[in-house]
Amino acid sequence: MPSPFPGMDPYLENPILWPGVHQSLITFIRGALNRVLPEMYVADIGERVYIVEPRRSIYPDVAVFQRPGLHRGGAGAAVLDRSAPVWVVKAAPAEVREVFVRILPAGDFKNVITVIEVLSPSNKTAGNPGRELYVQKQKEILQSGTHMVEIDLLRSGEHTVSAPLQMLRQMGDWDYIVCRHLSGTGDHYEAWPILLRDRLPWIRIPLGEDHPDIELDLQPLFDRAYDEGAYPRVVDYHRDPAVHLSAVDSAWAGVLLRAQGLRE
Repeated sequence: MPSPFPGMDPYLENPILWPGVHQSLITFIRGALNRVLPEMYVADIGERVYIVEPRRSIYPDVAVFQRPGLHRGGAGAAVLDRSAPVWVVKAAPAEVREVFVRILPAGDFKNVITVIEVLSPSNKTAGNPGRELYVQKQKEILQSGTHMVEIDLLRSGEHTVSAPLQMLRQMGDWDYIVCRHLSGTGDHYEAWPILLRDRLPWIRIPLGEDHPDIELDLQPLFDRAYDEGAYPRVVDYHRDPAVHLSAVDSAWAGVLLRAQGLRE
């Protein structure tokens, strides 16, 4: 069953649901590319790893259990403080792994031709280690001989794709955006603007100098992620999405959902 929305489904921008969407999109992008890449290339999944302190992590690891209620009284006797908690639980820092797609020459995993990123909420949250690491890697790629394609299907958070926000705003409006930077082109960027009401676009994935770009259709990949994630069982379309919609888009979404019997 496809999403009721023609392109991106704003209900899946919920940070609780996004990790599954993100993982699926990365997996399906890799598979789609490997079906059409010339034999001298391969699409692979890479990952970044960073540490998040417990209060900033949704799923902290738990360690160090102890029973503090016993203390020594007179003559060495053990006395139970009945008001003390039975356990003290210390949450350890959590290790977070973020995946992305990279295109490499077959048999040579050191020479990265293109990096394809699907942004996550952590990449767009100020002060988050995930954003700090993403921006650092982004800068390194832009200054290297590697092409970069960034797919941002999240409307909330800090502007993160490499194309400057002011430049993009001068071109027009968008809700989601795909940004492409070719190695050696300096401050030149290409972008696919996407509105909530739009179908997700075909985008061009760059390869080496002697090979033409590959076209990648994002919409069927998102549709597959939606279907295999069984999101119709999870999403309550009778409620507003977790992310804010403008009054105009909210009204449009309401009409769309009622027409499909998903809202009264």
